[in-house]
Amino acid sequence: MLKPLATLAAMVLVMSAQRAQAAVVATESGRLQGVVADATGTVMVYRGIPYAAPPVGALRWREPQPPIAWSGIREASADAPGCMQVVGPDRLPWTAEFMHHGPVSEDCLYLNLWTPAHPADARLPVLVFIYGGGFSEGSVSVPLYDGAALARRNLLVVTINYRLGAFGFLAHPALTHASAHHASGNYGLMDQVAALHWVHANIAAFGGDPTRVTISGQSAGAMSAYLLTVAPSAKGLFQRAIIESGPGALASFGMPTGKALTTTLAQAQRAGADFAKSLGATTVDELRSLKAESLLPTAGGKPARFGPVIDGWFLPTDADTAYAAHAQNDVPVLIGMMADEPSAFPGYDATKAKATRAQGLHALDELLTARANDSIQPAYAYYFEHGIPWPQHPQFGAFHSGELPYVFNDLSRLDRPWTPADRQLAVSVSSYWAAFVASGVPKVRALPVWPAYRPGSSRFMVFGERPAIRTVSVPP
Repeated sequence: MLKPLATLAAMVLVMSAQRAQAAVVATESGRLQGVVADATGTVMVYRGIPYAAPPVGALRWREPQPPIAWSGIREASADAPGCMQVVGPDRLPWTAEFMHHGPVSEDCLYLNLWTPAHPADARLPVLVFIYGGGFSEGSVSVPLYDGAALARRNLLVVTINYRLGAFGFLAHPALTHASAHHASGNYGLMDQVAALHWVHANIAAFGGDPTRVTISGQSAGAMSAYLLTVAPSAKGLFQRAIIESGPGALASFGMPTGKALTTTLAQAQRAGADFAKSLGATTVDELRSLKAESLLPTAGGKPARFGPVIDGWFLPTDADTAYAAHAQNDVPVLIGMMADEPSAFPGYDATKAKATRAQGLHALDELLTARANDSIQPAYAYYFEHGIPWPQHPQFGAFHSGELPYVFNDLSRLDRPWTPADRQLAVSVSSYWAAFVASGVPKVRALPVWPAYRPGSSRFMVFGERPAIRTVSVPP
C-alpha cells in the first residue's frame, strides 16, 4: 500500500511543480508569466510567445510583421497551435512522440522558451531549434522537442513555429508582382529570421546572451539552418549552426545536394500558378480569400510540394554559389547524419544499406571539403550509427530523426527498452551540443576530443554505444 501512495505523492508533486508560476518577464511586446518546467524546479518554461503578428488575411504570403503588443501579464503556459498542416496518423518509425498531433491554425507564429534558474544578468548561451518535417509538418509541441534537459546545462533553449506548405513557400507571379522585393516564396524562412530578431531583442530579459546564439535544426530544419548561413537578412543574428541530417545526408536518399535544396523562382512560380489555378484563384485577392483548409494537401492524388526558393531577394543565389563567392554568414558549424537515413522511406532497399551509407558519407565529405575551402570558421562532423533500441522494428536501424532523443537528453519521452549505454550516450551527445552552443567548440572534459574536420580525412565523431573519433570508409 505504501508504494502506490508514494507514487501518487510523487505525481502530485510533479503536477504542482509544473503548475507553479515562474518569474514575470518583460519583453518589447508585453509581460509574460511562465511556469516551472518540471519537478526539479530548476528550469522555467514560457510557451506560446508571439514573435510576429498573425499572418492572416492581408498578411497571408507576406513577410512577418512585428508582434502585436498587449497590456497586463500574458500567461505563457500552453503551446500555441501548430502552423497549418495535415495532422495524420503515426508513420513508423515516427511514433507520436516525433509528430505534431495538436490543433493547427494560420495564427501560429509563436515560440517556446526554456531557461534555467539564473542571476538576472547571467547572459547564458542560446540554442534556437528549427523542427523538421519536409517543410510540410511539425511544430514546437512535438514531445521530443522539450528543452528542459538541455536548459539544465545552462542554456536557454528556444523552439519556433514557422509557416509550412503553401502557406510558407508558395511562389506565384501575382505575389511576386505585388511584392516590394519582386519576390515570392520563402515565407517560412522569413519567419525563422523574424524569430531570430525577436531573440536578439528580447533574450537578455530571460538571462540569455544575444551575441551567443546558435541555430540548430534537423531534416528540413537542418536545411533551413544551412540556408540561413547564406541568407543576407540573417547575418549577425547567430554565431554558430548545428545541421542534423540536412545537406549531405540527402545523398543517402539518392538525392543530389547543394542546389537541390532550392528551386528557381521561375520554376516555383509555374508550380504555384498551377496550384492556385486548380483552386480557382489567379489574383492576390483571390489567393488571400481562399479558405485555409483548401490550401492543404487532400487525400488521393499527388500533393503539391513546397520548399525554399532562390527568389533573388531572401535567397539571392543557391548555397553552393554563395559559399564559392565567400558570401556566406561564416560561422562554426556542427554537421552530421544518421547511418540509416533512408530506412523509413518508401522504396528503401535494406540489401543496399552499405551503398546508401557510402553515398551519404561521400556527399557529406564533399560538402565539408567545399565549405572548408570557402570558410575561415571550422566544421565539426559526426556520424550517428547507434539506433534507438526497438526489438519490434530492428529494420529501421539508426533512422532519420533517431538522434533527437539523445540530443535533447530526454529518453523518457519514448517507451523503449533503454539501456545504461543509451542513457550515457544521451548525456554525452547533449554535452557536446551544449559545449558547442556555449563556445563554438564541442569540447567536453572526460569525453573524447572532437577535432575540426579535415577535408578528405573521412574522420568523424562516431556516435555508437559511446562516442569515438574514427575513420569512416568513404568511397572515391
